[in-house]
Amino acid sequence: MPDRDSQPLTAADIRERFLAYFGRQDHVRRPSASLVPADDPTLLFTNAGMVPFKKVFLGMEDPPDGRRRATTAQKCVRAGGKHNNLEQVAHTARHHTFFEMLGNFSFGDYFKRDAIRFAWEFVTGPRDRGNLGIDPRHLRVSVFRDDDEARALWQEIAGLPDACIYGLDEKDNFWQMA
Repeated sequence: MPDRDSQPLTAADIRERFLAYFGRQDHVRRPSASLVPADDPTLLFTNAGMVPFKKVFLGMEDPPDGRRRATTAQKCVRAGGKHNNLEQVAHTARHHTFFEMLGNFSFGDYFKRDAIRFAWEFVTGPRDRGNLGIDPRHLRVSVFRDDDEARALWQEIAGLPDACIYGLDEKDNFWQMA
């Protein structure tokens, strides 16, 4: 019988492992919000995991229940706008209009160091502890091209050589709400 740690994980397995991992890191698990945002006239659909927290990030509301960490599996639709890949749908196996975005959020509680540590531990940590168990030799990461701090943290925390850290520009490695 094959080793269970060598068996492929399903999408449901990955989702549950992600949410459970961040739960162990004191993130409160939040349900997926509606695909149609009720109080945001700038969006037709929820197109990212942060949409339910947009007012928190903009400083217009406090975090839900005063909790400064959250994790979600947010259902999203992307059918237009700047994050649109509509022309790629049905032409590639990885572009879809509907998907689930896994997210871990800090509302002023932690920043790059912990975010990188959490990501690396979840992706490379042992499967038998609820992580993904991916061999670090097969991984590469990207940072914003001028973010020397993030590059140094990936080297320090993950032990990645500089050749495995790609500095990309605004088009390929930068996200903003506006």
